[in-house]
Amino acid sequence: MITIYGSPKSSAGRCFWCLEESGVSYETKTIDFKAGEHKSEAFLKINRNGKVPALKDGDFTIWESLAINNYIADAYKPELLGTTAQERGLVSQWGIWSVADLQVPMIDAFIQLVFVPEPHRNADVIAKAFEKLPVMLASLDAELEGNDFLVANRFTLADLNVSFVVGICDDIKFDLSAYNNINQWRTRISERDGLKRYKALCK
Repeated sequence: MITIYGSPKSSAGRCFWCLEESGVSYETKTIDFKAGEHKSEAFLKINRNGKVPALKDGDFTIWESLAINNYIADAYKPELLGTTAQERGLVSQWGIWSVADLQVPMIDAFIQLVFVPEPHRNADVIAKAFEKLPVMLASLDAELEGNDFLVANRFTLADLNVSFVVGICDDIKFDLSAYNNINQWRTRISERDGLKRYKALCK
């Protein structure tokens, strides 16, 4: 049995979505950070960094959300990784870009707009984050011109990982109306049963 540690409403969400896409059975264990459960001896045996998500599959343990998704796909739905070396390379490329580049300013803005009370928000941090996003989103939009999906024109982990990050725009109220290809791509992805099952977990 697979066990995933974390909440579908957190950064672990991309892993819950990947599990739903794979069709594999799993159980969920939430970690109470306020109670210090992430620093408990039991959890530190799962992830010595004291962070979620983490995943156990039998005796095997893995952490870091992109690595978890790669493992889930490789073990249970390999087509999500691509079917050739070139496709797998591109899937990896987009996943890394999504967290190393695109996600960084989004999280900066997210922290200010969601967690920091309005009187204490740093307007400069928000403004700088919003200034960085158009160039990256325009690049993604251009990549999707004439393509239904990012790699090999079929749904892969590239689409899952990148669209999960793009979804943060909804939380920070960043206007995506100028990015027609991104919006059409998100609409196509929204019709997937795996995503619908994941969204149901977040209610």
